[in-house]
Amino acid sequence: MNDFTFQNPTKIYFGRNQINHLPEEIENVSKNVLLVYGGDFLKKTGLYDKVINVLHPAGITTFDLDSVEPNPHHTTVNAGAKICRDNEIGAVLAIGGGSVIDAAKAIAATAVSDTEDVWDLVEAHQPITKALPIFVIVTAAATGSEMDASAVISNDDKKEKKGIAGPGVRPTASFLNPENTFSVPAYQTACGSFDIMSHTIDTKYFSKDDKMDMLYRMMDEHILTVVKYAPIALQKPDDYEARANLMWAATWALNSFMTCGVHQATSVHAMEHELSGEYNITHGHGIAILMPRWMRYILNEETAPQIARLGYKVFDVPEETPVMQAADLTIKAMEDFAFVKLGLKSHLSELNIDESQFEKMAKNSCGEQGVIKGFVDLYPKDVEAIYQMCL
Repeated sequence: MNDFTFQNPTKIYFGRNQINHLPEEIENVSKNVLLVYGGDFLKKTGLYDKVINVLHPAGITTFDLDSVEPNPHHTTVNAGAKICRDNEIGAVLAIGGGSVIDAAKAIAATAVSDTEDVWDLVEAHQPITKALPIFVIVTAAATGSEMDASAVISNDDKKEKKGIAGPGVRPTASFLNPENTFSVPAYQTACGSFDIMSHTIDTKYFSKDDKMDMLYRMMDEHILTVVKYAPIALQKPDDYEARANLMWAATWALNSFMTCGVHQATSVHAMEHELSGEYNITHGHGIAILMPRWMRYILNEETAPQIARLGYKVFDVPEETPVMQAADLTIKAMEDFAFVKLGLKSHLSELNIDESQFEKMAKNSCGEQGVIKGFVDLYPKDVEAIYQMCL
């Protein structure tokens, strides 16, 4: 495995009543905070009032940005950054899922930058080292953005979906109450669950690098946790144990710990960002459609052992099954999990996506170097072929 440095300063408050610690965290840095969320969902559930009722008595003034979209737009980020500048806001509080958290991170970075347009930060390709302090209340288990150092933003004008990253956008403190996810619709629960799993599979499980055995076994257990608890959460939305396990799995998927010593391009995420950037589909659903097709496309004698391991450890493929057969069964088991157990539609055509943009999207996903250098290197012709398999 490669040398690595690990540090994660985000403080996690996990459980039912941890929101009571929110004022003490925020007042350490500012008396003015921007609340970032999407629409009136928070007010319907009562969570908005809970936040206000702990912040205002502590003398913290709140400002609202309530218009964050799924796949957050760069113009929304710019609007939030302007609110911060105009009102001497010193902290940003995201209340929501991955899109809201990513928007809050981008707002926090843009507000203290030399530009009024977050897309300048995206295109600079430089680590974000400076941002307003970021706090998070998670309402959906999916992206793990509450403890990682990156954010993804969409530019509707350019039909692009790209990210920023750096220590500046790692949250100061995040609040995880599984009860806040009870009201997440079944479809979003399914999409989020597959996204959680994909963060381990796509960023570190399938890798050319040697992995520390302890971390490899933790990856097995992480994926298995999602496979076990996602169907339960779909059947019983208010099952605290299921929601808690999914929430904690989401956080640990991307907090840098299991990635230690592994350098890996996220092949499936690179392909999916083109899909959700172009068609504004739910990210986790795009990942679910792409993942088994990508695995099928790259399957060969060299990749089969790692794919088979996933089957042996997670999907109950008998250990005595020959490697190539086991790899095939693993891919079929992943399809069954995504499209039967989670109930997600299995083809892009079912999401009203045709092949008209595949060539452009394939080229964009490979970037300036013209290749996604991952577990198996993918060139535009490979990506386009995988998109075709998903139709």
